[in-house]
Amino acid sequence: MPTVPTHALVATTMFSWLAREHRTSALWAAGMLCAMLPDLDVVGFALGVRYGDLLGHRGLSHSLVFSAIVATGVLSAIGPLPRRVAVWWFLFLCTASHGALDAATDGGLGVAFLSPFSNERYFWPWRPIRVAPIGLTRIFTERGMAVFQTEMVWIWLPCALVMLTRRVRLARRSLGQTFKGR
Repeated sequence: MPTVPTHALVATTMFSWLAREHRTSALWAAGMLCAMLPDLDVVGFALGVRYGDLLGHRGLSHSLVFSAIVATGVLSAIGPLPRRVAVWWFLFLCTASHGALDAATDGGLGVAFLSPFSNERYFWPWRPIRVAPIGLTRIFTERGMAVFQTEMVWIWLPCALVMLTRRVRLARRSLGQTFKGR
């Protein structure tokens, strides 16, 4: 799995592309929480849930069904918003991005995208991201630092480029409207 800050960064990147009327700090926080939420399944280890079980790590909580349920629940909690479908998709994609990133790592058993209908685990054909160690103390080890290095190249840099692209597009649009008004 990528690190928790990396999952939050992906949600932040998607947030930057939302329409202006949706870009609130509450929705930004909700998106980041949705992106990090699937890893709460690690508490199952302490409860005796095995990694490959339905409720195990990268199981049901990393599935597309879970992403849809979370998006629906969070949207209901947020209350009335314009263009609720766009906000639902944002929340869904933030949650689903977690499994998508985990499937690009070089460790674990894969991601049960189709759970609860199938517990089959999947990886992407190309897996450039080092799998992060589970646990806060382990992330600050040599292995944890190697994970951060691969995340910087394969996730943080592309996210920065996507957000920069968005800023440039907004600036060009704003500049174009300024000249139209003259």
